[in-house]
Amino acid sequence: MSDFIDILTHGRRLKAAVKELSIAELESVQTKLAKVIDDRREEEAELRKLEAEKQEKIQELRKAMNDAGIGVDDLVDGPLPSAKKQRKRTPKPPKYAISDANGERITWTGQGRMPNALKDALAKGHSLDKYLIK
Repeated sequence: MSDFIDILTHGRRLKAAVKELSIAELESVQTKLAKVIDDRREEEAELRKLEAEKQEKIQELRKAMNDAGIGVDDLVDGPLPSAKKQRKRTPKPPKYAISDANGERITWTGQGRMPNALKDALAKGHSLDKYLIK
């Protein structure tokens, strides 16, 4: 929460913040705050009215559909759309292979972080093509 809102919502902090204002200035602030509150009430009343109209229209449509014997499935051609299933990407085949110090075979696709064993071999002057899987 911002400091401004903290001050506005805390009685003692608000009193301390406005203690240097004159009565006329405080009344001006009060008038402006009352205007903001009234505007907000009007906005919320309008939103409630729109939502009530929307719900009324929905009820009318449901009643008309029931009277006509129409269901939601009848409105959609084919099956209802569902969330698309995300297919897993097949992993890329390894492109390079090397044996590490423990004799374990390590493979690398050429993407992502290079294995340390392969880095060490390249640092010793070996060519990457030497480890290419054919």
